[in-house]
Amino acid sequence: MDKAHNITLSETQQNDLHFFFEFQLNEEANYLAAFMPKDSHDKAAYLEKHTKHLADPTINMRTIKVDGVIAGSIAKFIMENEAEITYWIDRKFWGQGIATNALKEFLKIEESRPIYGRVAFDNYGSQRVLEKCGFVKVGMDKGFANARQEEIEEFIYRLS
Repeated sequence: MDKAHNITLSETQQNDLHFFFEFQLNEEANYLAAFMPKDSHDKAAYLEKHTKHLADPTINMRTIKVDGVIAGSIAKFIMENEAEITYWIDRKFWGQGIATNALKEFLKIEESRPIYGRVAFDNYGSQRVLEKCGFVKVGMDKGFANARQEEIEEFIYRLS
């Protein structure tokens, strides 16, 4: 990390979704995330889906701010009766320890355990974030990655 940043998490607001949509348009980020909607450029569909998430009591969605600037999102959601974590950091904030520090803070307020994280086999940065936060690789799966238009392996991590 180049310098110390003031990283804060706040409850996600409707306006934050516009920033999140723009972040996920980055092609490199899309490729690494891999498991994207079929049309990640459809802003109306994105806003509709995530607006529903804001109202869902099983989803804990937070906005990550760095020195007061929106830098990403982090959330816990339920998939197949298990708590999962997801996060997205704006490309310009990569490599600064933002995701790791945000996830550590998030895990203080989100007490679901075990909690899982899934990551594309070649998304080494995200794998490191999970490992630095105490997640352990517990398995692998395969799925169709819309961002790559092919089936790929994903690693499954768990924090107990």
